[in-house]
Amino acid sequence: MKMKICVLGSGALGSTIGGVLAEAGSEVYLIDQWADHINEINRRGLLLREGSTDRTVKVEARRDFTGIGPADLIIVLVKSFHTRQAIEGAGAIIGDNTLVMSIQNGLGNDETLAEVVGKERLIGAKTYVGGVLLGPGHVIAGTKNKYTYIGEFDGTTTERITKVADEFNRAGLLTTISSNIVGMTWDKLLINVATGALSGITKLTYGGLYKVKEIEECAVAAVAETITVAEASGVTLSIKDPKEAWFKASEGLPDEFKTSILQSLEKGQKTEIDFINGAVVRWGEKYNVPTPVNKTIVALVKGIEYGMQDYLGKS
Repeated sequence: MKMKICVLGSGALGSTIGGVLAEAGSEVYLIDQWADHINEINRRGLLLREGSTDRTVKVEARRDFTGIGPADLIIVLVKSFHTRQAIEGAGAIIGDNTLVMSIQNGLGNDETLAEVVGKERLIGAKTYVGGVLLGPGHVIAGTKNKYTYIGEFDGTTTERITKVADEFNRAGLLTTISSNIVGMTWDKLLINVATGALSGITKLTYGGLYKVKEIEECAVAAVAETITVAEASGVTLSIKDPKEAWFKASEGLPDEFKTSILQSLEKGQKTEIDFINGAVVRWGEKYNVPTPVNKTIVALVKGIEYGMQDYLGKS
C-alpha cells in the first residue's frame, strides 16, 4: 500500500521529491503558500526537467490542508526560520501514526520539530537531491546519482523506517537507511557549507563556481573548520577530507544549478545562512573551535541581505 505523503514547503526541492514520489504512485500533496506555483501545478501538472527534457507529473497541490486528512509522512522543507510556525499549523494532517521527517538545510530543525510534535514521531533524513525553480510549476530535478539517507535517531532499523525507504527507492530516489543519521546531518552540512553561501555571494551557478580556484580554496577551508567543529562535538562523520565535500556537492547536478542561498538572494528573500555557516560558528563557539572563514562568509551574506532594501518580512 502506497503512502500518503505531505510535503510541507514545496519549492524547488520539495516539488522535485514530491513530484518523483507522485509519479511512482504515492499519494502526494504539495503544500506551499506561493499561489502561482500551486495554481500552475493544479492547472497543467508539475513540469520536471531533467537534461533538456520536460515531463509532466500529475500531483495534488494545496495552500492549506482542507480535505487531506492525516498523512502517513510529513516531509518538512520550509525555510528553517519558518519551521516552528509551519509544523504548529499542520495539526490537521497529523494523526496518531503520522511520521515527521525534515530534509531541510542546516542544523536545529529536528530539535524544533521535536518540541512541537514529540521526538517519537521524528525520523531523520538528509538528501543530496537538488532542485532549481524555473518558474511557477516548473523545476529542474537533480536526482541522478544523488543519495538520500534516512534513519531513526537511536540508530535502530525499524519497520517504519524501512517502509519509508522502500517508498523512496520505489520512486527511484536512491535511499539508504543509516544507523548514524546525526552524523549524516553533519555530512550534509559540509555540502551546504562548501557551496551554498559562496554561490550566493558570487552569484555563480555551479558551472562558474567550480572554475575559480580561489573559490575552491575558500570552500575547502570552510569545510575543514566544520569538520573540526563536528569532531569536537563528538559527531562521527563519513566525510573526512574537505575536498570530498566540495566535489560531492556538484555530483550529478547541471552547470546551471543554483544553491538555495543563491535562489533566495535572487528573489530578494532572507537566506538560511544562520542555520548553515552560522550554525558552524555557533557550535564552534560552544566547543572553543575558531571558525574565521565561516564567520566571514556569514558576514558577507548578511551584508547582501541588508543591502536588499525590501527583503525583510519575505519568506
